[in-house]
Amino acid sequence: MTGLVDRILGLPGWLVLIVAGLIVFAEDALFVGFVLPGETAAFLAGAAAKIGNASLAGVVIVVIVAAIIGDTVGYELGRHAGTRVLEWRLFDKRRKRLDDAQEFLGRRGGSAVFLGRWIAFFRAVMPFLAGTSRMHYLKFLGYNAAGGLAWGATVTLLGYAAGASYARVEKVFGRDAAIAVTGIVVVALIVWRVRKHRADRRSDVGSDD
Repeated sequence: MTGLVDRILGLPGWLVLIVAGLIVFAEDALFVGFVLPGETAAFLAGAAAKIGNASLAGVVIVVIVAAIIGDTVGYELGRHAGTRVLEWRLFDKRRKRLDDAQEFLGRRGGSAVFLGRWIAFFRAVMPFLAGTSRMHYLKFLGYNAAGGLAWGATVTLLGYAAGASYARVEKVFGRDAAIAVTGIVVVALIVWRVRKHRADRRSDVGSDD
């Protein structure tokens, strides 16, 4: 994490936008989220905006647009490739989670597209599954756009807020300490998301009973 933070925060503004946009896009379109969550890139791009390496407005716009377009590509891949892609070995170790995502989509419909954006694994596969299930594109697009807008703005602004801490710590204690603070904030965000996901799952189980 330290190496990634150091690299992204040290990039020039135009490159921050390109890297963040490509990772967010590829996460949803090409399942790159299994390796590097787009949320991490968006968060760090927001932090880079705070310390002056990029435009906040530019980061927010790029992340949101990349998220929406990436989801659309994932949807089209699912629509045209269908079950063939689901047979890839890539999914063998994640078969149970993939089944959970399909079941979640079946129960929640379009809202699963919106809610799935806030969970890393679902974010990577939900657009594809929506396409595979032949969800009407306009319905998918509406939930996709709403999710991309809310998620993109939230994550980048959280990164921007963390960037303020990074800048203050760096000024007083140096770059290593600043990176450590940013890493702590990232971990805190991940822990919060995991707990929220578990709470949501418990709520879903309770409602099914």
